[in-house]
Amino acid sequence: MTFSAEDFAKALAAHDYDFQVGSTVKGTVISCASDGATVDIGGKSSAFLPIREAAVRAVASLEGILEPGAEYSFQVIRDQDADGQVLLSIRKLQLKQLWETLAQQAEASAVLEVKVTGYNKGGVTVDVEGLRGFVPRSHLGLTYEDLSEAVGQRLTVGFLEVNPAANKLVMSARIAARSQVMGSLELGQLIAGTVVSLKPFGAFIEFDGISGLLHIKQISKNYVESLPAVLKVGQPVKAVVVALDTERNRISLSTKVLEKYPGELLKEAEAVFADAENRLGDISQVLAESEG
Repeated sequence: MTFSAEDFAKALAAHDYDFQVGSTVKGTVISCASDGATVDIGGKSSAFLPIREAAVRAVASLEGILEPGAEYSFQVIRDQDADGQVLLSIRKLQLKQLWETLAQQAEASAVLEVKVTGYNKGGVTVDVEGLRGFVPRSHLGLTYEDLSEAVGQRLTVGFLEVNPAANKLVMSARIAARSQVMGSLELGQLIAGTVVSLKPFGAFIEFDGISGLLHIKQISKNYVESLPAVLKVGQPVKAVVVALDTERNRISLSTKVLEKYPGELLKEAEAVFADAENRLGDISQVLAESEG
């Protein structure tokens, strides 16, 4: 039995294309209009791309986005209707890729610059490559009396949560600040900060918008019996960076390496801090002393 070109054409015309919702198809743009684009995806009738599905960000025109005669990838968002027309989306594909990229950036502890687009009592909303992100008030880094003041400003932020299933993107300016400062810190570096809290195990020192831990064993070469008797919240201090844990975002500080004799900081803390720059000496020796 022979199968002629005419038989093949009839078979092709009779074939019922099944474009499943969610599937990715290739198509050629036939024409563009104000409400969308007509696309040839190989079916018995053309497919249509609504303008709202042309990109992640809303666009007023398809000019410069789609070119008639060019081929693109689309996602099917509605199967054939009564007229055999399929509804397409480029936005869905771009969103999937964008979420994957953001997840990779979060994994790599990357920071981004975003624009504040709105606010509520809990924080501010930001534009992240066309996605709506949220920065909680506690993670803004800067104190605003009125959050409306932040609208229109640009923030450098890191990631708190990337959840495409829940369409949830939570960012943090504090994390970004910490990441950037940690990237510039070096072991043996002297920092000037302020005591922001006292715990049984040590004091947290805030500097350059981030905080580090001054462990109770790193305060003096002598035993510290009472931390509140040595340090007070709000007290300015100088300390040396003795450990950096970038994976856990932790900074360890020491003041005992600045002492000329064991217990000096417990007796004359102000004098030790005032002369701190002159007491650093050899960095390797300083770090060795911090481990002692």
